[in-house]
Amino acid sequence: MKITPGDLGGILAMMPAFATADAASVDSNQTIDVDNLRDSVDRIIRDGIDLIATTGSFGEFHTLLDDEFETLARATVEAVAGRVPLFIGCTALNSRAAMRRAKVARDAGAAGIMIGIPFYFPSTIDNALRFISEMADRFTDLAIMLYHNPALHNVTLPSTALPALKRHRNVVAMKDGNREPRDFLALTRGEMGELRIFVTAWQWAAFAPLGAAGFWSYDCWMGPPPLVRLRDAVRYGDMDAAAEITLDLYPPLPQPPSLQWRETLAKIAVRYAGYCDPGPLRPPFVEIPPEVDRAARARAERWLASVERYRPATASVE
Repeated sequence: MKITPGDLGGILAMMPAFATADAASVDSNQTIDVDNLRDSVDRIIRDGIDLIATTGSFGEFHTLLDDEFETLARATVEAVAGRVPLFIGCTALNSRAAMRRAKVARDAGAAGIMIGIPFYFPSTIDNALRFISEMADRFTDLAIMLYHNPALHNVTLPSTALPALKRHRNVVAMKDGNREPRDFLALTRGEMGELRIFVTAWQWAAFAPLGAAGFWSYDCWMGPPPLVRLRDAVRYGDMDAAAEITLDLYPPLPQPPSLQWRETLAKIAVRYAGYCDPGPLRPPFVEIPPEVDRAARARAERWLASVERYRPATASVE
């Protein structure tokens, strides 16, 4: 399916890289659990999410071998089967590796890719824009979602820089969550107004009136009903309900979560919740501190309670 900006909105499910039981071993060479991937993707689509993106930081792009990435790309394209827009994440440490992954995604039948700025050494804004332009020029047949993660990619793309990308009609979306309202408005009301921006779930109620197309989540893999309710509250203009759901699911934190166990803790929580089985973490994230495990279990328990509060009568039963 061809992806256009008009196709994009609602809940963006950031997919885990479903792992086999032996994935924690450094001797494992093919750790994509295709059966779990297929069944979980089918279930979450039936339960109401709007689009899927793979192989971000939660999606463990950094721990996959090349042939595992190809297996994941092909299996996800087949599982989605054109039912919702799909972006295969192609972030890498350098431009050539990102382009190689994009070719694999295209050959697998993907219509869209998600790209983060190559990192390790921080990029300049000019080099970041050049990378995006080179990807857009070489893959004009693919829709591109920008993966903006300054904390991990070591570069912030300001709204003042992005109009340089306007000529690339295939740059259609951005996974974000790092902008204050003025910067966000500069994008949605400026030259990049057609760019479909996905904020964090806890920003959705505040940023949807400013032009956010939807929100991204990995909590949806613990069960999507709370997020479906949040999405629909905003869609139908019930902003009081949207605010209440937001604070119920994501109360203010005393301090930001540690980057060291942020996405990794989330995958552990998904496994405890039991909606799907993403499998174990891959090396080198195999020694899990007891306090991290306890936090993940508590997170899953809180989410499961919210699933019961917000579960629709027509939810799928597995």
